[in-house]
Amino acid sequence: MVSTLLFLPRHCEHLKGVWQSHYHLPDCFVATLLAMTKEEGSSQRQNLKWGVLSARFFGILTGMDKMFLVDKPKGLTSSRVVERIKKKFNVKAGHTGTLDPLATGLLVVLTGKRTKNASLFLKLDKAYEVKAVLGIETDTFDSEGKILRRSDSEVTREELERAMKEFYGDIWQTPPPFSAKKIAGQKAYQLARKGISVDIPPKKVSIYSLELKEFQFPYFTFACEVSSGFYVRSLAHDIGEKLGVGATVVEVRRTRVGPYHVEQAKGLEELLGYK
Repeated sequence: MVSTLLFLPRHCEHLKGVWQSHYHLPDCFVATLLAMTKEEGSSQRQNLKWGVLSARFFGILTGMDKMFLVDKPKGLTSSRVVERIKKKFNVKAGHTGTLDPLATGLLVVLTGKRTKNASLFLKLDKAYEVKAVLGIETDTFDSEGKILRRSDSEVTREELERAMKEFYGDIWQTPPPFSAKKIAGQKAYQLARKGISVDIPPKKVSIYSLELKEFQFPYFTFACEVSSGFYVRSLAHDIGEKLGVGATVVEVRRTRVGPYHVEQAKGLEELLGYK
């Protein structure tokens, strides 16, 4: 097992290239590792010709601490996926961003020392494919929630595309009442299940791309690339509000997290060795 990494200041650019090309680490990881490398090397050059990057930093690159790219199946919570990985491999594990039980697609699970880097993944942008239905509004902003209202008004493709154009770029978005967003130390969905109504403050988020893929009233499918902290359920809900008819999510698939794509992922059963 590798315990230390010898370091000279002039080797920084070389290390950066290795980490990016060999380990496929995103820039945020590389920047963090380089900063730690320089900091530790600087503190030790007073006594040593060589700087040392200790095992606690290099550990996230070793085979003992893994990153699993999971294609999450519909119906399971993200926590349940993590629990099954923990049990199978007998390791400490955690996911890097919740997917609703309704959703499928890429779930990044870190194990061992890599769990300490989960917050870095939360900052990565993401991509989704979403199917929604017009004319229905629910309390959860998806089809599993309680229906609050219906509308029989029809919407044309042109009207839908015009409404969607208003959501490009930076917007202020309010998370769904049933979400993992924390309010006064409690998750919003925990309060919502108790019938407690709370005001969730809006957050500034970004939509880098938004494309209508299919439309057959009342259903429509869109693909989007968004910043961290974004809720696609809120986007579908807000589009419905803009059109005056309501809308709710029927299907969600996360296709990308930062540089990692769902095509690189394995199904949970395959990952656990049951296929």
